[in-house]
Amino acid sequence: MSGLLSRVLTAGLLLAVFVPAALWAPSGLWGALMAIVVGLAGFEWARLGHFTQAAARIYGIALALAALAMPVLAGADWPALQSGLVMLAAAFWIVVAPLWLLRRWRVSSATLRAVVGGLLLLALWAALMDLHARGPRVLLGAAMVVWIADSAAYFAGRRFGRHKLAPAISPGKTWEGVVGALLALALYGIALGRFAGVPPWPLLPLLAILLYVSVLGDLFESWIKRVSGMKDSGALLPGHGGVLDRIDALASTLPVATGMLMWLEAQP
Repeated sequence: MSGLLSRVLTAGLLLAVFVPAALWAPSGLWGALMAIVVGLAGFEWARLGHFTQAAARIYGIALALAALAMPVLAGADWPALQSGLVMLAAAFWIVVAPLWLLRRWRVSSATLRAVVGGLLLLALWAALMDLHARGPRVLLGAAMVVWIADSAAYFAGRRFGRHKLAPAISPGKTWEGVVGALLALALYGIALGRFAGVPPWPLLPLLAILLYVSVLGDLFESWIKRVSGMKDSGALLPGHGGVLDRIDALASTLPVATGMLMWLEAQP
């Protein structure tokens, strides 16, 4: 099976699970499913940090259980904790991640890498819960930013790619791919504006920011893999590598998108 066909079939299978769950799963089931995703991604993150197989499993299970336990233990304070996690992750992606990549930090401390991974993955879970509570249109609308950008960048890069985006981090990514993603998201923003009955132009700068963060998430995971000496985070998903390889851009984009919604709601 060709790499492209394998990639498309795997993506189709993932969508066949994710979309119905987003549309119809009750909050508890949705939270449990996303906790499993967080646990699998946590296991792969730990393996990238060269944890032993047993330690990586414990780390992944601990993250999944922590995700499920947070709303229960926080009780009435859960919305505040949820907002705090989302805002911390948004700050990481907007401020820390660009510095991390520009300065090529390697961060040999296993403890620090475990803390960073835990924060980012638990914030992703918190964002997924918030977006799901807002309704499937909001959740899928935010996720489609990543899916459209990723697909457009992949095909535009394959067809037109000449200028490397970050050759020392991810040689396969090109500026032409980024431009293709930007154009695709511009069309998405226009369609979304018409569907929602609002002017599309205010959406375009927000989509550009989300594209930037999406690329950051992809590059950040690529750098972590490069530092770890691994090509993929895992082999669970044919054509995509591991779970972390599939959700890297979602992990950066969804908390920022959720933070934007929270900030807009707080405006007078």
